[in-house]
Amino acid sequence: MITTSWNKANWKPRFFTIWGGQAISLFGSRLVQFALIWWLTQETGSATVLAIASLIGLLPMVLLGPFAGALVDRWKRRQVILIADTAIALATILLAYLFTIDAVGVGTVYALLLVRGVGESFHYPSMSAATSLMVPDSQLTRVQGLNQMLLGGLNIVAAPLGALLLGFLPLQGILMIDVVTAVFAILPLLLISIPEVAQRGDQSAPEGTSTFWEDFRSGLQYVRSWPGLMLLMGLAMVINFLLTPAGSLMPILVTEYFSGGVLQLGWIESAFGFGMIAGGLVLGAWGGFKKRILTSLVGLLGLGIGFSLIGLVPSNYFWLGVLSAFFAASMIPIVNGPVHAILQSTVEPEMQGRVFTLVGSLSSAMAPLGLIIAGPVADVIGVQSWYVIGGVACILMAVVGYSIPAVMNIEDNHRQAGEAAQKQIETAGSEVLPS
Repeated sequence: MITTSWNKANWKPRFFTIWGGQAISLFGSRLVQFALIWWLTQETGSATVLAIASLIGLLPMVLLGPFAGALVDRWKRRQVILIADTAIALATILLAYLFTIDAVGVGTVYALLLVRGVGESFHYPSMSAATSLMVPDSQLTRVQGLNQMLLGGLNIVAAPLGALLLGFLPLQGILMIDVVTAVFAILPLLLISIPEVAQRGDQSAPEGTSTFWEDFRSGLQYVRSWPGLMLLMGLAMVINFLLTPAGSLMPILVTEYFSGGVLQLGWIESAFGFGMIAGGLVLGAWGGFKKRILTSLVGLLGLGIGFSLIGLVPSNYFWLGVLSAFFAASMIPIVNGPVHAILQSTVEPEMQGRVFTLVGSLSSAMAPLGLIIAGPVADVIGVQSWYVIGGVACILMAVVGYSIPAVMNIEDNHRQAGEAAQKQIETAGSEVLPS
């Protein structure tokens, strides 16, 4: 039950004011991410250090996400977003000060990346759950298209602009830009209300550990009982295991396979960014098929074709590799947007924090392993072979998903998950009743 008044007929001005502030803040965060990775590269020249930095940023969502989601469903989403944005900004100010007094080491940078990762573990489910309450169901896929387009634009702009700014500013100056952009995210949240949902049934239950664990277990039961969702997450685990390392392998692909340099790397990375923008624009304008999971599976098929072509292009046809990268990246919004929209439009608002983080954590659980083993394996079989394997896996996963009725009917099956979660709550509640 929604407790805050919100007229979805007039949703655009308020939602896009909040969304715009978050987009500006995300731009600042990408600048900082580039600057810190560059600093680690300059200071250490170690691939291991960079791999650890990537893992530190990823692991909080994988490990803490399910627990953060249970807390998000117990707290006001607006407050969680505010606290997460503010905490990250304060940590960034502290690091800027430490850079000013020259008291920074690799461990200090790791600590900030960890704080940002923990903050994102709370920020992502809160913003996703709030979006489903602010935006009409019919517009959720288009909004997801805009989100994917934004990510593509940041992929194009953040790295070259970050490199340009580092030529004029010390690193603490880049950090303070992120703090300023965070203000654009925080101010709209102070001025605009976000609809909230009523707490679940038993208002007299103490807000202690037992209630938290009941919420956590009900989220697990919800995900497990949704026919097709566990299968879909299994497909996502395989895909993330193979494709997450693709970004880290791209410099090796360009230099060793295509015999290129930094200019060629810039071209192919820009192609990825422009591809995501193009895919986001298409999804935002089109909205996808009526059966949203079909849109996602068609996108997955295209993604597989694109990644396979990257690995199959002859080494002396670099521009075909660039075009393949553009095509592959254009499919990413088509894959991700509809799945996010399905969850936002079908999961009950009071369950969304738990479900979103569980789905995200479980789907990404294999990505750290992929990051660890991709380099050594690519050294043995050739980096281009990794792209072919990942592409073929995407094609197979699309065909498998299309052939499984539970996956194709995932939107219609969500009611079973809600009933199972409610039964879990009632069972847990009955266990503490006096005899």
